[in-house]
Amino acid sequence: MMIKRRYSDYNTYLRSLFGQRVQKITVDTGLGCPNRDGTIARGGCIYCNAKGSGSGLFSQGLSISQQIENGRKAMIRRYKASLFLVYFQSYTNTYTSCANMKKMYDQALSVPGMVGMAIGTRPDCVDPEKLDLIASYTKDYLVWVEYGLQSIHNSTLERINRGHDFACFERAVTMTRERGVKVCAHVILGLPGEDRSMMLETARALGRLKIDGVKIHLLYVVKGTALETMWTRREYQCLEQQEYVETVCDFIELLPESVIIQRITGDPHPEELAAPAWAMERNETFKMIQDTFEIRGSYQGKRFDEKS
Repeated sequence: MMIKRRYSDYNTYLRSLFGQRVQKITVDTGLGCPNRDGTIARGGCIYCNAKGSGSGLFSQGLSISQQIENGRKAMIRRYKASLFLVYFQSYTNTYTSCANMKKMYDQALSVPGMVGMAIGTRPDCVDPEKLDLIASYTKDYLVWVEYGLQSIHNSTLERINRGHDFACFERAVTMTRERGVKVCAHVILGLPGEDRSMMLETARALGRLKIDGVKIHLLYVVKGTALETMWTRREYQCLEQQEYVETVCDFIELLPESVIIQRITGDPHPEELAAPAWAMERNETFKMIQDTFEIRGSYQGKRFDEKS
């Protein structure tokens, strides 16, 4: 039985645009991050693993073309898919020259059935020239830029060693949307030092910015990170599953209906996860969120107030 969703989900959004399911193919470009190489800070964000939330496929010798072809064959075999969207995920996919960006994007979009791309990056790694290049693809493709924000609170951004402030994110959003490119903000719930009221302030701020999309992530502890050290020393405590579920529902209720909810929980690699164990129960967490909306009789935008 199909679950009726109480929010604007990504698959439904893509189907409304293209008339059928669109499968995302994730690629690893092998690019770095200025927050890890010492350009901005050292060590990266406290929760970031060595692969930058990516697959590590590029370092294994797989080119962008090979990754896409492998992903395309898998999607055709599993879903009989014919339309695809490429997602430049790991690390910072504008942290290179415009010439190299164009080469990467052209290579990916030349694949048969490719209808668009999503580019994961940092708000401090874009400029007018790079955004002009990205915007040049919008006449033929669906184009999203996904900015890692995590929180609107500068005290939190400093605590997690993010390397930029909220004002930087706001500037990047303005420049991107001025060029007709859609913007998705990545947010993490359960960051050190944040209570629920602070997390919901982030939701309100994104609502006021009229952001196009949001990815909501659970902060889970990855082995070998600075966060794991904090967790081991009991300086950080993970959210409980029910607490996370309630906060996600609160968060979505505060966003306008127009915001596309692209993700509502994390997706850790089993071999890398230190805590919480329930982070592996992705389907259960998803169902709990749906059930909570049903019990509340609630939905996305129920508590959105443009003036708040």
